[in-house]
Amino acid sequence: MSRNWKTICQLNDIPAQGARVLKRDDGDDIAIFRTIDNQVFALVDKCPHKGGPLSQGIVSGRTVTCPLHNWNIDLATGQACAPDEGCSGHIPVKLEAGAIFLALD
Repeated sequence: MSRNWKTICQLNDIPAQGARVLKRDDGDDIAIFRTIDNQVFALVDKCPHKGGPLSQGIVSGRTVTCPLHNWNIDLATGQACAPDEGCSGHIPVKLEAGAIFLALD
């Protein structure tokens, strides 16, 4: 089954170690993250702990730290790093020729 890839923005629209939010009327907002080495990840913009906006967190390596209670979330999976537990939800993302695509169903 093929995915429904949609162009969201260009890599340069997101600062290194930063995020951009995709607002959605029909679901949770999505935070798109860029690491220092230009990898991109997309998570539901909601910490699994108390729902803090992950897009406002600090990106370090392949994790983002929730701005509310300092939980660390793995950017690749959306899973909270031990000893914390929970998942924010991961959205498939790809980077091609400087454009960022999300698989939105």
